[in-house]
Amino acid sequence: MRITPIAIALILAAVTPDVDASVQSSTNMTVNAEQSKVAVRPEDLPEPVKSTLSGSYAEWKVTSAYLVTRDDNSQYYEVNIKRAEETSTLNLDKYGKKID
Repeated sequence: MRITPIAIALILAAVTPDVDASVQSSTNMTVNAEQSKVAVRPEDLPEPVKSTLSGSYAEWKVTSAYLVTRDDNSQYYEVNIKRAEETSTLNLDKYGKKID
């Protein structure tokens, strides 16, 4: 029995989508494992974070806040703020300094 190039192409076409799907799924799982988020009440934020918010962002209202822990165990606060129709997200360390 001789396998023709057309047969090889059909076999590869049938196998390729499954390989791509499994690669994509494992990538998504890795991203989810790299950090975790825990909700924090705005009043429970550390004083330096509250100080930054009440200073530079006094016109803004905190809508939600999270303590984010990265896979290297470093932490920062993700703070969602709103002013009129404008919204923004700040990432602040425990000292109230902006981080990327």
